[in-house]
Amino acid sequence: MRLPMVRLGSRGSYCIVTQRLVLVIEDDEPVREIICSCFEDIAGWQVAAASSGQAGLELAESICPDAIVLDLMMPAMDGLMFLQHLRASATRSATDQAVVLLTAKVDLIPSRDLTALGVKGLIAKPFDPMLLTHQVAQLLGWD
Repeated sequence: MRLPMVRLGSRGSYCIVTQRLVLVIEDDEPVREIICSCFEDIAGWQVAAASSGQAGLELAESICPDAIVLDLMMPAMDGLMFLQHLRASATRSATDQAVVLLTAKVDLIPSRDLTALGVKGLIAKPFDPMLLTHQVAQLLGWD
């Protein structure tokens, strides 16, 4: 298992993360908090969170998460635009990160387009919080 380094605060201190690190990108704050709580409390995963595609892109390139759970429908930079920017990134780790999409519009995008962007799977909203960690782990091959 790799040991990613995570920067803590603006002073440049780092810590070693020994658990899975998941980046949650969701613009709806209550939904984001539920997702983060599920991942931390049920699965025991480390979680970083962003409220927008742009903030998520900056985090993804700096913390190198094991996976990204991404809302598809967000203002300014939606999930697809985020993925296009992520995959075009100069950092190797950003181009290889596993992504799971959360969306209420499951049939919106052809699966071939998602596969081309490296999406591991879709989870429909509304989701069951008690099943979310299992669904994500299954899509990522973590179980």
